[in-house]
Amino acid sequence: MEDRGQQMEDRNQQTSRMKTGWKTGTNRHHERFEQAERAKTACVYLTNYYDFLAFVSTVEEINNSSELLPNLTLGFHIYDSYNNPLIVFKAAISIFSRLDALLPNYRCQTSGTLAAIIEGLQAEESIHLSNVFRIYHYPQLSYKSQSLFMSDAHKFPYFYRTVPSELHLCAGILSLLKHFNWTWVGIVASDDDSTVRAVQILKEGIEQNNGCIEFIETYPHEGVTPPDEMNKINDSIHSSSASVIILYSKKEYFQNIYKIIASMRQIPGKILITTVEWDFRSTYSLDFSLKNNILAFTAVKRNIPSTLKFIQELHHHMKSVHFKNIMGEEIFFDENGDFSSGYELLNEVYLPNGTVRNEIVGSYNPYALSGQDFTINEKAIMWGNAFTQGPPQSKCSLSCPPGFRKLTSKEKPICCYDCIPCPDGEISSQSDMENCIKCPENQWSNQNRDACIPKMITFLSYEEPLGISLTVVSMVFCLISAFIFRIFIKYRHTPIVKANNCSLSYVLLISLMFCFSCSLIFIGHPDKLTCILRHIAFGIIFTIALSSVLAKTITVVIAFQATKPKSKLRNWMGPILSNSIVLCCSLLQVLLCLIWICTSPPFPYHNIKSVIGTIVIECNEGSIIAFYCVMGYLGLLSGISFLFAFFARNLPDTFNEAKHITFSMMVFCSVWVAFIPTYLSTRGKYMVAVEIFAILASSAGLLGCIFTPKCYMILMRPEKNNKKYLTRHIKS
Repeated sequence: MEDRGQQMEDRNQQTSRMKTGWKTGTNRHHERFEQAERAKTACVYLTNYYDFLAFVSTVEEINNSSELLPNLTLGFHIYDSYNNPLIVFKAAISIFSRLDALLPNYRCQTSGTLAAIIEGLQAEESIHLSNVFRIYHYPQLSYKSQSLFMSDAHKFPYFYRTVPSELHLCAGILSLLKHFNWTWVGIVASDDDSTVRAVQILKEGIEQNNGCIEFIETYPHEGVTPPDEMNKINDSIHSSSASVIILYSKKEYFQNIYKIIASMRQIPGKILITTVEWDFRSTYSLDFSLKNNILAFTAVKRNIPSTLKFIQELHHHMKSVHFKNIMGEEIFFDENGDFSSGYELLNEVYLPNGTVRNEIVGSYNPYALSGQDFTINEKAIMWGNAFTQGPPQSKCSLSCPPGFRKLTSKEKPICCYDCIPCPDGEISSQSDMENCIKCPENQWSNQNRDACIPKMITFLSYEEPLGISLTVVSMVFCLISAFIFRIFIKYRHTPIVKANNCSLSYVLLISLMFCFSCSLIFIGHPDKLTCILRHIAFGIIFTIALSSVLAKTITVVIAFQATKPKSKLRNWMGPILSNSIVLCCSLLQVLLCLIWICTSPPFPYHNIKSVIGTIVIECNEGSIIAFYCVMGYLGLLSGISFLFAFFARNLPDTFNEAKHITFSMMVFCSVWVAFIPTYLSTRGKYMVAVEIFAILASSAGLLGCIFTPKCYMILMRPEKNNKKYLTRHIKS
């Protein structure tokens, strides 16, 4: 029983020793590490040596802890690849056989169960080894490969990594470009498959953010870059108008264009965004005029207290790993086997004393909440002397300020455009707008075309000079009409007043006074009542005036025809005929106006289209047919009056006013014929002013042509205003 118990105890101790391979390695007990270290130390690359020490320290701390992986002892064996693929594959084969003999599937020497393979290989080597490791279902942990292709959990189900994927690196670069609004960039990249795919993702992301790439230059990731390719890349960088150049490459391929990158550090006005995790120096030679123009994305690193308290829980169920480290950070692998880590943004600053300071100025964490994934401290960034106005600008074209929009052409990239001002009535309130925004109907663009303001409301008012002038003119003519009316009342018994039918003269003068007065209704803020009175009152009053003129003309014609022997027109002599003409003609116009009011009366209307940027308050005619009927009737009366007056112009009579009526009708018709095109060609309140002018001009034509000669005879030639002169003149 004791022997059997001892055997079971030895078996449990053996199976509790979980082994890991460093780089591509086999599994050996922890106690045998010193022998392997002595054999390898002389040949290890110095850059890998610190990784070895960290790994050893971590394993020792886990094994010495009673809380971390209790009852388990980790062992390991370390191989250095020397960046040589042959050594890599030789070490890989050793994992599946023994230390010396390379026989796959035969485990000749082993002291424990293989837990995982930890490697820091290049992406291509890591992909090839993964195809072998997954056959044996060995978890493969990489602390170096960021290849986009290895995020495919179906092709690489046993692959995990403790560095973020290049997909997140691309997202971080795009966030940086978007933050500073850098839309015009150049890209220099190696030609390996993973980098080519990453550059394609960058290109698509830049274009989605309305950015453009001026050039994409690639160089071979293997061998030496030919001189002609080096010159081509160098010329593209120096001749580029882009202020931002993206260097996308892995550390192993960086040396192929190191001279170009070194020269870029001395070019003023250029910003270099790099993904290369090179060894940042702490000093530099003052003989070189290096610029502060480097922003580098590096995987997040932490200074871990007590050598290393970052717990790596390695077991056969890696997808369930989820814990917090000593700094309270969530540690897990996502569904693609990518580690929950991000990138830090470093700014390499060259100080005047020859030292180099690497400042962390930002970070990108793809697993943070939306809007909190990218952070940056602009104040911590030290820009070069070429950027005295703050962060540099990298655009093909200058930003279009508010009030302008971008105009692109098919011949140029979308980032290269011209700026044209927004048309009237449209605005752009932000910079670089693709299209201008049309203002609402009751608003208009301001002078700078960057904001919509309420449209100016306008109408012909009494306060403005035009309104005051028309008011004064109408009042003056109204007073003149009243003065002439007073003269005719005073000299009503004189022959010249009696001979011209004084009752019709009174009606005509009163109607003219109202014509001059009704023009005042067209001035001022239009409302429902004034809009109705404007055309209705004007139409009726003008009809009375024209029918009075027509009655005068017909009376003159009948009077001379009645003097002929046996003329039947003598029965029509008297005031009944003239009064009937005035009444009938006026009633017909009144009827038309009533129909207009009852069907579709005029109404106040806010016209937002006639005058640019202005709301014109005007009177809409309502029924345009009724409006033209009223105006056409006035034209008919004036035409008939003109014909009768024209035929009676040569009748022998000292006081025959047919000639004067003929001339007044010519003036009247000329005014209204000229009014039509003028009225149709004007807009806004000036349409009303034209209408008022036509009313005043035509009324003044009637007043002046008909009554001025009579007033002259009455006041200036009273000797001719008697019956004796009239009789003698007729006989002669």
